[in-house]
Amino acid sequence: MRSFGGKILVMPSKKNVQAFKTNVKEIFSENKTAKQENLIGVLNPLIRGWANYHRAACASKTFASIDSWLWLKAWQWAKRRHPNKSARWIKAKYFVTMGRRSWVFSARLASVAGKRERVTLAKAHYTRIRRHTKIKGEANPFDPKWEPYFEDRLGLKMQGDMKGKAKLLRLWWSQNKRCTLCDQLITKDTGWNIHHRIPKCEGGASGFANLALLHPNCHRQLHASDLTLEGRSL
Repeated sequence: MRSFGGKILVMPSKKNVQAFKTNVKEIFSENKTAKQENLIGVLNPLIRGWANYHRAACASKTFASIDSWLWLKAWQWAKRRHPNKSARWIKAKYFVTMGRRSWVFSARLASVAGKRERVTLAKAHYTRIRRHTKIKGEANPFDPKWEPYFEDRLGLKMQGDMKGKAKLLRLWWSQNKRCTLCDQLITKDTGWNIHHRIPKCEGGASGFANLALLHPNCHRQLHASDLTLEGRSL
């Protein structure tokens, strides 16, 4: 945590970045003779996991720095394997151009279906920075008037990870892609809100069985009119 002009910013610590680099160096060192696709397969979970851990911090510059350092380590790894080859030959063997990106550390591998697929080294800066939104000090989870606020927070949280997105998609399909209140289609254009059938302030859980997807306007009407979806099937 550092102060910049009176503003407190949370950034990845130098100690943490150094520990990550040490782990990566060990992987490169232990895989000097490994296939390129195997090396990428070991590195990618480590890179993505580290980036996801720091995605709520001010880490954009750190991510960019790590990506540059990873490229350098990959280049050194490739050159060490072929000390008698030219830089042009090494680049052609281990690095490709993909769209507007050049010098992409990538390899092809055979899939189960027999088709050759391409794997590339993950980049930390591809992980989207998602700031943590503080809970309002006056918000009370046991007060019915704050129920829409906590439902909005739950919806944003579910959109932030793969497990939450899968749960939203399952909920959407279980409702036949329609709003539980007005029975009209829920689309990307209409938007949606998460609703607790039994309010949390009354002991309702955030499990699949107690959630419903509504249009934003339907959701507002539901709370404004003190209506309930309790007892209605999805």
